[in-house]
Amino acid sequence: MIVPILGNVTYSITLDPSVWIFDDRKVELDKAFDQSKAAIEEEIEISRKAAERWNKALHPQHSKPPVNPNISRAEGKEILKRTYVIPVRDFIESAEPGQNATEAALVINGSEDFILPLTDLREGFLLFSREGKPLKEDGPVHFYYSDPTKSDQPIKNVLKIKIL
Repeated sequence: MIVPILGNVTYSITLDPSVWIFDDRKVELDKAFDQSKAAIEEEIEISRKAAERWNKALHPQHSKPPVNPNISRAEGKEILKRTYVIPVRDFIESAEPGQNATEAALVINGSEDFILPLTDLREGFLLFSREGKPLKEDGPVHFYYSDPTKSDQPIKNVLKIKIL
């Protein structure tokens, strides 16, 4: 259930969607398309800054993804009932695409590639949880464009992300 980002990048990275359920960057699927882009970016930036402060305090020599360290049992139960996406932007920026990278290929079912502009990938979302459960049958992730008019057309069965 891992998704590598590879190709024309400085760092090939491996994503593990199973750990994103408690990640502060996640957004409920319904809210991802209801909120304005600016509101989502602001929410992500606030979470990122808070996580950076937390991580520097705990591990000044390491950087870790933002994860909420204190979740009550009730909050945990509520989280496990919802459907979530996570913005792709942070992962693409961490991989550092090459200066000449303009496209990305989403590898589906192991062999079929779905080509899209790198800007669309950066602005998009990865669905990783449906009603608190991982996407086992048609996962590990689905890609959603940030455009709300395309919210009913996800790209399913995404196994790898190649930066071209």
